[in-house]
Amino acid sequence: MTFDLIVRDANLPDGRRGIDIAARDGRIVAIAPAIAAEARVVVEAEGRLVAPPFIDSHFHMDATLSLGLPRLNQSGTLLEGIALWGELKPLLTHEAVIERALRYCDLAVAQGLLAVRSHVDVCDDRLLAVEALIEVRKKVAPYLDLQLVAFPQDGYFRSPTAAANLKRALDLGVDVVGGIPHFERTMADGAASVKALCEIAAERGLMVDLHCDESDDPLSRHVETLAYEARRLGLGARATGSHLTSMHSMDNYYVSKLLPLIAESGINAIANPLINITLQGRHDTYPRRRGLTRIAEMRALGVAVALGQDCVMDPWYGLGGADMLDVAHMAVHAAPMTSREAIRWSFDAVTEIPARILGLDGYGLAVGCNADMVVLQAADPIEAVRLRAPRLAVIRRGEVIARTPPQTTTLALPGRPATLDPADYAPRT
Repeated sequence: MTFDLIVRDANLPDGRRGIDIAARDGRIVAIAPAIAAEARVVVEAEGRLVAPPFIDSHFHMDATLSLGLPRLNQSGTLLEGIALWGELKPLLTHEAVIERALRYCDLAVAQGLLAVRSHVDVCDDRLLAVEALIEVRKKVAPYLDLQLVAFPQDGYFRSPTAAANLKRALDLGVDVVGGIPHFERTMADGAASVKALCEIAAERGLMVDLHCDESDDPLSRHVETLAYEARRLGLGARATGSHLTSMHSMDNYYVSKLLPLIAESGINAIANPLINITLQGRHDTYPRRRGLTRIAEMRALGVAVALGQDCVMDPWYGLGGADMLDVAHMAVHAAPMTSREAIRWSFDAVTEIPARILGLDGYGLAVGCNADMVVLQAADPIEAVRLRAPRLAVIRRGEVIARTPPQTTTLALPGRPATLDPADYAPRT
């Protein structure tokens, strides 16, 4: 028997070791120790971790790699970033948005990031970025799943043409309904926008993902309305609240009521640690808030929480590199959640959990799933997060689409080993 691909001697995220994974016609067809067969392509994992691909459940691809256009964010604040984006929008061209997005997708693939949910601004009446990213979605489909969210950056009610533009974007084929209730002019308008957007999602049979309460204001409570509307309309896990940073400022009594409502509604949550620990708490002196939502508390109630990257080199964030292990690593520190179980969870929060939130078909390491996987220079998920391990091979539908040499260092120390592999310094268990 001959396969298209065999990955040999892999450690799997569930703890199995010494496993071979065989693929044919873009699907996994066998997972077992020492598969006795040949393959057109053999990838030697050599006892390293093989995982399903990374997923970014919250990103802004229309703005990515635009750092410095038309100027830099001098204050580093969310509001200046929004203002800067407003200055850049009239200057955007179809070709430039596509070019930056494709460059970013190349970077993502190199990091084993093969699925992205990107919010795209619909407040430009030209819908230029929407049309550009729809074209990008088609171009990258052979190697990356791009899911688009119709995002009224300037407010669904606050921007006079946003409501009509959002529906136009959905008619063009954008996948998910988006919103930003805390940016409306009043709390009442914010709550009304949540209701309207959830009703659009329900009517069209779509998912809804709202930027919700990305604020230090403890009275920004739009996630409560999202939970209510999701339950009223039967949206359940089709609804997601992203950011939820006001929860870091809320009093514990109110949160003791809010969290069960969120759990009861079945909605998902997406935290974005890289961006929110830099944007939030800007008005604080000391003590200064961490800027991250209550991840551990939501997890304890069974809420599906994923981790997103949000930004890479754009008006809001001048760093980043399409590395979801960087996101997981930062979440572990910022939450903080340093138990072995929580670190292990952070790996799932950039792989399996967002796969469920995005509704990806054929995701995972099981017979019948798409033959999409990443070979990492680490033995297990915790070590991968600790080291932000290099991606030695990235596989899409049974084809190797990216390779990176193993990271090693040559030492010149008397009486010490000649080479150093960071994975050699794992705990001995």
